[in-house]
Formats: sequence, C-alpha cells, structure tokens
Amino acid sequence: MARYTGSSCRMCRRENVKLYLKGDRCYSDKCAFERRAYAPGQHGQNRFRKMSDYAIQLREKQKVKQMYGMLEGQFRRYFERADRAKGVTGENLLIMLERRLDNALYRLGFASSRTQARQLVRHNHFIVNGKKVNIPSFQVAPGDIIKLKEKSSKNALITDNIEGAVRRGIPSWLELDQNNMQGTVKALPNREEITLPIQEQLIVELYSK
Repeated sequence: MARYTGSSCRMCRRENVKLYLKGDRCYSDKCAFERRAYAPGQHGQNRFRKMSDYAIQLREKQKVKQMYGMLEGQFRRYFERADRAKGVTGENLLIMLERRLDNALYRLGFASSRTQARQLVRHNHFIVNGKKVNIPSFQVAPGDIIKLKEKSSKNALITDNIEGAVRRGIPSWLELDQNNMQGTVKALPNREEITLPIQEQLIVELYSK
C-alpha cells in the first residue's frame, strides 16, 4: 500500500488524539483537532459506538504507525525485531522507533515534524559521525553526533525550527549544541522518557494473535 497522502489533521481526528503531524500548526489555535474534536466524515459527530477489544488494539497500532509515519510492512518488521530482542517487546518497539534518525532530528528540534525531518534527511542536510546519511530509518546509537551540513546552516526553515524547539523540550537522552548546529545521542531512550500517549501492550496483543 502506498504512503498516506491525505490530510494529516484527519488522522488526528480519527484516532481522537493529537499526533503532532503538522509542526507548529498543532500548537496554534488553527489546529483542526482543537477546532473539530470529533471523528472525520459526514457522521463523525455521531460516532459513539462501543469498540471491540480487537478494534481498540488495531486503533492503537494505527495511531503509533501514523505518529512515526510508517507503512504496515515496515512497522511489522520493527515489531518482529523487538520481539526477538531481549527485554519487554513493547518497550523494545518504542525504543527502536525513537532511535530512528528522522525522529532524533525531530526531538532535537531541527524539524517541526517527523515528516519534515524525513525530507531533510532525504535531501542530505545532515551527517552522522562525519558521514553522509540519507536514510530516515537509520538507528542512532549512544555517542553518535548528528550535525547539520555547513552549506545548510543558513537554511531559514531549520534555524526557525530550532528556535521553537524549546517549547517541545528536548529529551534527556539527546543533547543539542545550538552554536555548532549539532546534536549528540547521550544514551538510549527509556520508556519513562517517551511521553507520548501510547499503550504499547495493545500492539503486542494485536500482533500476538
């Protein structure tokens, strides 16, 4: 299935939670979820049906998948890797998703959304440990240094994003050096630092059927 190209705000309304897919717009009074906090569609305001356990699990999986901007096959492969790894499967899954390069750039404030971060990576604006990396799914590790290329340092979009990063806050497993336009991965993220409204156990139950 191709990547979803419809309205991002529609996805937030479908999942009944802010997914912060539109960058600064999500923090403003223009946010569609704030203005129309009901499901999309002609009968959206009348959807009060009780959901089955399977539907609840499915919606949780869809929510996380959309949050990180992934397709079903790719998300499934992340789950399989998390299931094979030592530790709690659900936590392993979230940590792997957080370690994606596009997510790390978003968390550092170089991009206003993960979608924008993915595009910046694809367009070769960043280097990791001195080497070009243009793969959004690249897994960062402790000690990695993510630096904005010198020729991109005057990009107004990126500099404006960094100025607004303070509002979101930078997680403790990352460190931003604004003067040198680079970020450092200090440690692996842990579950307590992932403050998104995610119930990962529902995803594990869904894929374990």
